[in-house]
Amino acid sequence: MTDREQTWAGRRLHFVGIGGAGMSGLALVGRALGAEVSGSDRAESPTLARLRDAGCDVVVGHDAANVSPDVEVVYSTAVPEENPERAVARERGQAELHRADLLAEITALRRCIAVSGTHGKTTTSSMVVHALRGCGMDPGYLVGGDVRSTGSNAGWGAGEWVVVEADESDRSLLKLHPDVAVLTNAELDHHSTYSSRLDVDETFRRFLARAREGIVVWDRPELTALVPATSVEPGGGAEGALATASAVPVVAYDAADLSLNAHGARFDWRGIEVRLQVPGAHNALNATAALEAARLAGADPAQAAAALEDFQGAGRRFELLGTTATGATVYDDYAHHPTEVAATIAAARTLDAKRVVAVFQPHLYSRTQALARDFGRALAQADLTVVLDVYKARERPEDFPGVDGKLIADAAADAAQGRTVAWLPAFDDAERFLRAQLRTGDVCLAMGAGDVDQLGRRLVAAP
Repeated sequence: MTDREQTWAGRRLHFVGIGGAGMSGLALVGRALGAEVSGSDRAESPTLARLRDAGCDVVVGHDAANVSPDVEVVYSTAVPEENPERAVARERGQAELHRADLLAEITALRRCIAVSGTHGKTTTSSMVVHALRGCGMDPGYLVGGDVRSTGSNAGWGAGEWVVVEADESDRSLLKLHPDVAVLTNAELDHHSTYSSRLDVDETFRRFLARAREGIVVWDRPELTALVPATSVEPGGGAEGALATASAVPVVAYDAADLSLNAHGARFDWRGIEVRLQVPGAHNALNATAALEAARLAGADPAQAAAALEDFQGAGRRFELLGTTATGATVYDDYAHHPTEVAATIAAARTLDAKRVVAVFQPHLYSRTQALARDFGRALAQADLTVVLDVYKARERPEDFPGVDGKLIADAAADAAQGRTVAWLPAFDDAERFLRAQLRTGDVCLAMGAGDVDQLGRRLVAAP
């Protein structure tokens, strides 16, 4: 352990909302670095059990009594100032750290690969971790879902690199100074943060400008235009990379000669045939980005490509939950933007499904209000669609009168050309309907960033 890492020993960190994907990863790494870690969350979960197994002191429920007077309190954007644990820390004058500040501290300990973009961050960063591990480089990592080959969303490893997601939802990616910055795509998604697509683009432009050793970006004009003052290597196909004005190599990537089938995907990358078990064109793009990042980090290209052949995916990203009693397969996916929903349905089509059944739980009232028509068009590509009500996250329904899942259901019905669309706000009603509808050969997709995975698990449980 380096001298900088040793400074973590003796720190006392308390995480408010420790069960979240980002917060739990920070807690696990903080504990691995020697800090004493405590935290609270609103409900019990397998994540809390994992944290306890790692030596973290975790309780259910938010209460001022959970906060010792000598801890640094870590919170995310989703935790308001009036939370009792934040409030008591503020009254006492204790240090409060936004999770992005703590992530910035951690990434400063090692050379850093930071993956950003509106879609694909978790899968791409998981692929980078898997590829580097396959090359014997043992990176640290903090990602937004479990890397299935490690069984965790975070670890510290013994290598010189750390791989992280760079979150644009609250602009916290601008706290990071990555060595290698990856940008998968850019769309307007977080409407409470950004006023326009131009606002999103400017944030990603500033993120890429922070890269110190390399930039990896999808080969699309609207994205390569965000790379600061440089000429970009087209397609990432030639050996080496052109240098920016500041001598930072830049690679624009794409998946060449792509072939999709029920077993996954195949494509060419730098003269190497890459085979994936995870389906969909979007995952081939994610893999290409991951391979370019791994190459810039010093991984052997052929070894990295071979490692991805047994990549099983990331948690809640086209994750197979099981088979229903009637023979339908059920997958869980975190898709919560129209582009993601469309990509997930397209990936399901490659599995030779008799029917694709889409079950969608909207996430955030602001996103539902702004993108209802786009969600409807994406969902209309399924053979049968079920729309649930909006998952109550960090927004209040009373601030968005008239906004609910029915907006999306109506839009899907308008675009579905007669295919069935069901508006079933409650899980119980949706479960009864789906149990009656699903049959052998169907692929059922439970999609959304809320708790829709629980409905999917209910479907594969014995009735």
